[in-house]
Amino acid sequence: MRMLTLTAALFGAAIAMSHAPVASAGDDPAWQVCVGMATAPNDRITACNTVIEGRTETGKRLAAAYCNRGHGLTEKRELDAALADLDEAVKLDPDLACAYSNRGRVYAFKRDLDRAIAEYDRAIQIDPTFALAYNNRGNAWQNKGDLDRALADFNLAIKFNPQLAIAYDNRGYVYHRKRDAARAIADYTMEIKLAPDVLAYINRGNVYRDSEQLDRAAADYGEAARIAPTDARGWRNRGLIRLFQGDNKGGLADYDKALQYDPSDANSWNNRGQAKVRLGDKTGAAADFRKALELRPDLKTAQEALARLGATR
Repeated sequence: MRMLTLTAALFGAAIAMSHAPVASAGDDPAWQVCVGMATAPNDRITACNTVIEGRTETGKRLAAAYCNRGHGLTEKRELDAALADLDEAVKLDPDLACAYSNRGRVYAFKRDLDRAIAEYDRAIQIDPTFALAYNNRGNAWQNKGDLDRALADFNLAIKFNPQLAIAYDNRGYVYHRKRDAARAIADYTMEIKLAPDVLAYINRGNVYRDSEQLDRAAADYGEAARIAPTDARGWRNRGLIRLFQGDNKGGLADYDKALQYDPSDANSWNNRGQAKVRLGDKTGAAADFRKALELRPDLKTAQEALARLGATR
């Protein structure tokens, strides 16, 4: 099979939510939003600000407010502010597992993976059933290149929370890297069952693509495009499969969509140029290859294709 420049990518992810006192019906609204599991980052920060500045809570609950505000700030990548809040949470409650797990995530974003792992270790020491801490530590091990330790942690995350979709995503990524397509597909399928989203379909599509199950890959990329029609990734990945299969008109249509939503992707310009060459549109192909090289002057496939057309840059 002749491979065009690949645009698909795998995604491993880490996420840390609150593992602290939860809201009850008798709590004030600000506290409920501050510690709510589904609260959006901006709303979490605002609500936790109200709790902290209102001085209505003390002790463990105040620590939880700092932990949750730190989580919201981490989601917004305001890492130094997040770290200050999580440090305060630990000072107020040294046994608050969520503070260590969330602080580990800050260090992971700062690329200090050893320190991140130490924080996750502490969270797990406090609560040996803390599934998200295992998931996040597994992600750190994966980023250090230790796939076996990562796999062990993702297994534990799923053991302690079989509904944790992100752990299936991360474990599927590890299995894919280990070239265990069957297990990778099974994990992405479970993730899709629990929390279907664009990346889950793209990641499973990538495994199908790499194991040459092209019809299934195209179906998954098509589902990604259906779920998020303004996200270029589903279109360009399905376009690639269509070109592999010789469906040049279909590939061209998909790359038209991909470039409509992400005109900065050099590979999409290159691949659309390939489709145009096959369809006899040499002038259009040359224009696409030139655009690809404008974005990425070192893209050899575009350089070579332009040379074969006898065109200049």
